[in-house]
Amino acid sequence: MAKVILEPIGSDLGAVGRTSDESRARMKELDDALDARRAAVRSGWGERYQERTRRKGKMTVWERVEALADPGSAIRPVGTFVNDGEAFGDEPNTRTSPAAGVVTAFVRVSGLWCCVIANDNTVASGSWWPRTPEKIIRAQEIALKLRVPVIYLVDCSGLFLPEQGRTFPGQKGAGHIFTMNSRLSAAGVPQVAGVFGDCIAGGGYMPIISDRVIMTEQAYMVIAGAALIQGAKSQNLSSLGIGGADVHVHLSNCADERVPDDPAALERIREAIGLLGGSAAPYYRHGAEPAPAAWPDEELADVLPALPQELYDARQVLARLVDDALFLEVLPGQGEEIITGVGRINGLYAGFVINHQGLFDHPGHPGRKRAGGILYREGVARVAAFSRACNDDGIPIVWLQDISGFDIGVEAEKQGLLGYGSSLIYTNSTNETPMITVLLRKASGAGYYAMAGLPYDPVLQLATPVTRLAVMEGRTLAIGAFNTRLDDQFRIATDDPEERARIEKGMADVEARIEADMDPYRAASRMDVDEIVHLAEVRGYLETMIEMCYQGRGVRRVKNPRIWSLHDLQLLTGR
Repeated sequence: MAKVILEPIGSDLGAVGRTSDESRARMKELDDALDARRAAVRSGWGERYQERTRRKGKMTVWERVEALADPGSAIRPVGTFVNDGEAFGDEPNTRTSPAAGVVTAFVRVSGLWCCVIANDNTVASGSWWPRTPEKIIRAQEIALKLRVPVIYLVDCSGLFLPEQGRTFPGQKGAGHIFTMNSRLSAAGVPQVAGVFGDCIAGGGYMPIISDRVIMTEQAYMVIAGAALIQGAKSQNLSSLGIGGADVHVHLSNCADERVPDDPAALERIREAIGLLGGSAAPYYRHGAEPAPAAWPDEELADVLPALPQELYDARQVLARLVDDALFLEVLPGQGEEIITGVGRINGLYAGFVINHQGLFDHPGHPGRKRAGGILYREGVARVAAFSRACNDDGIPIVWLQDISGFDIGVEAEKQGLLGYGSSLIYTNSTNETPMITVLLRKASGAGYYAMAGLPYDPVLQLATPVTRLAVMEGRTLAIGAFNTRLDDQFRIATDDPEERARIEKGMADVEARIEADMDPYRAASRMDVDEIVHLAEVRGYLETMIEMCYQGRGVRRVKNPRIWSLHDLQLLTGR
């Protein structure tokens, strides 16, 4: 009978050595900036709008989410920085939409991890802005992949009409939210909705397909509000009279239950989720107990430098993520620029793929070295075989990226690296096991794709404050753009001072634009990453995601560890 024997990995920080003083100072600066920007987003349109909400007898969106969560449990937001730095509407009346006016988060409710989608009633009464539908749909897609319950906290006055052309019509426009409601229902994913206030047009449709719909006395659901009806039909009506709890609970049957206020609605939602039973995660631990990492979460920032020119040991990163710093490396000695293996997160098995930094022996040329952080033929084959085995065994895969791209040049092409890369791309594109991607530092070129970047459909993609996501660095791209004006050493090839100045300015402008575009907040704003997290939060997010992967029963293949394909792979490669 095959056994999974996990071995100690990593070293105490005293033996490893901390990152440089300069790197630690930079990391603190970036962490402080992340905290400040999170706080600004969380405040919505500010204290004035929060107080106005409370004067109406309603809770703010974050008060609702926190009251819904199990006491003492973590709340894991995603999509915090969607629309960050953007303003909408016409001058001089432009407005911002913090977090696109909606909170999406993973929240433990009555013992089950749920995907919570909650309109921010402090931002234009919960209106839908450009990218609000995409953000809601992204959360629904995650819930559908993992089959975790969805909870809607609805308080939505419909589209932000000045920007309706960017929200209403497209394939992922507002109507696709209702498509996802339907697909979730068809897949048997529980959906529970609490209706707390203005729910007009799309906001009124959003809760209807849910299994349970609970309305407060202040809530109403209408296709069109009183103002529009009065204008169209000259009738003197109120929105509560048109579509309040009196109508939808007792006459139309569009809602199931009426409750007096927000706290009562949240309690009824908790009770409904509690009827679903417990998580299957303890079953899939196979007798193991949840265990913490061997070292504090904060140490990850001490072993992974903020400065891209500083190297680090990837095994030290893994040691600070897996339970008790215990890990089984799979296919060791093959493609040393990459590490693949299995560890536990909170007692549950997960596969890990991480780029390794440094210089490594060239397998075909004794005495030669080649740089890590790049994918070569052997490493690509190793990752593809490991990814296929994890998918066969039903083991979720965590991809930890710090990659500059694929190898290039005559040798790479002769060895058929394109073909090996295509094999890996095919594998990751067809995997059914959940994949979670973390962009630790650099995520560049086709390497970003090969390591299960967002185009390859991971359930979640996280960035850190030091993430840089782009095809190539700004300086490299500037050299490529102005290559015909440069000599073989990439120096400007002209003696004309005016032309030299123009080329220098052009290259500097290109470099600055690309460097700005690589900023993780820019990526998060346009939804190229799901969330930016502190390095100290990576383990916590992985705990949540891996447990969500194992929470449901019978929704995907999950082999018991005795019959893993990984055992055969290990044996046949001499381990």
